[in-house]
Amino acid sequence: MENKDKKLAVQTNSLYKSFGEGELKIEVLKGIDMQVAVGEYIAIMGKSGAGKSTLLYQVSLLDKPTAGEISVLGTRIDDLDEEERTIFRLKHLGYIFQDYALVPELSALENVQLPLMMLGLPESESRSTATDALERVGLSDKFDNLPNQLSGGQQQRVSIARAVAKNPDILFADEPTANLDGASSEEVLEVLKGLSDSGQTIVMITHEREYTKDCDRVIYMQDGQISKQI
Repeated sequence: MENKDKKLAVQTNSLYKSFGEGELKIEVLKGIDMQVAVGEYIAIMGKSGAGKSTLLYQVSLLDKPTAGEISVLGTRIDDLDEEERTIFRLKHLGYIFQDYALVPELSALENVQLPLMMLGLPESESRSTATDALERVGLSDKFDNLPNQLSGGQQQRVSIARAVAKNPDILFADEPTANLDGASSEEVLEVLKGLSDSGQTIVMITHEREYTKDCDRVIYMQDGQISKQI
């Protein structure tokens, strides 16, 4: 799929990432050139060790590359210092991880509301925004439930609501169904499809080919490189 005529959400040029030094040096990413257009729903697939999560961490500002260029929403993010990177993440990016990362002592509504209040929203506005986000993911009847009172699929939907509540430009999902059974996985994928249909840019890592059925494009990785795109 060519993105030359579309506004780009993510672009990398000759991206490298290695860990260790000398004889212990391991090259994980080996010259990645990638584009993701605004509004695209992209899946990144490959075997364990192919470099999928490492690539996601570079383009989502959770790590820094060894060499190469990364532009996100038109900004060269590999040039930003730590404070600038933090501000950029807060303003533009949302994250979904496989372990949910919910605060166990807080209700579903409070888990979604907390980062909004940390961004400086007043209590009433953050509560209203969190309420809307939970309704978007189909949890309007679970506002007061603690995480341990929710199924795995429901907990992941809370984490999605938390990620999208601040209306991020790009949503990054690192194997969001990894800890879920088939039915719960389908629940989460249905939510992601709905977000994609509404125009949300999504970059998702997954091991399961069947979970890419609603994606616009699948990027396959092998040995730290992109092997093909479909």
